[in-house]
Amino acid sequence: MPSFLEDISAFYGTGEKNAAGQTLEEFLETYDPYRYKNPCCTTDAVVFSAGKELYPDLDGLKVLLVRRSNHPSIGYWALPGGFVNLRENLEDTARRELEEETGVSGIAVEQFACYGDYDRDPRARVITTAYMALVDEDQITVQAGDDAADAAWCTVSLEETGKKTEDGWFFVDYRIMLANDEKGIYTTAAVRKKERTGLIREKKYEVAERGITAVDHAAIIVQAMEILRSRLRHVK
Repeated sequence: MPSFLEDISAFYGTGEKNAAGQTLEEFLETYDPYRYKNPCCTTDAVVFSAGKELYPDLDGLKVLLVRRSNHPSIGYWALPGGFVNLRENLEDTARRELEEETGVSGIAVEQFACYGDYDRDPRARVITTAYMALVDEDQITVQAGDDAADAAWCTVSLEETGKKTEDGWFFVDYRIMLANDEKGIYTTAAVRKKERTGLIREKKYEVAERGITAVDHAAIIVQAMEILRSRLRHVK
């Protein structure tokens, strides 16, 4: 098949032929991108809002959630997000999906994580890239759209419920609480962070109990909250 890109000048390397005697153009003509089953890519956006001043304890923090109108996790509350188009940059997907599902647009987004466990979606092998944002709720108009049945700001709080060290790993257990009285939303979820520090560091957030939050979105929110809290402590 022909090249995916119109301009391939950045990919010539030294200009030599490969072991099969092919130029780059010839290689691309015979290359089959469907030889292997490929995963799907999505983005999810953790959009926070707070009062005039945000403190390291994150008191008063809110997060924007949407209620899913379709399978999977139908009826559950989720982060705004969706599938990446073939010719679309990731941050553009994050902004597009956020606008389509909540009406929120024109905000800065920061990539902070990738969640890719093979069993996180029953439709296909789905890998999501997570983004975060911090906005003034009073300056934002939220309106559910696309495959979101509803959209709401939920107060969010985080409680540490336990910690331990085992086999070189440090574990922290969290309880995350999400609520919106007007919408009748109240749910909790349990998230565990496992971390191994050193020059090479490993860190993973996993959902132990979902409540009525979709997939691994509670874990994504907890990770974003930890990043926000760490930065606020550094600033203070």
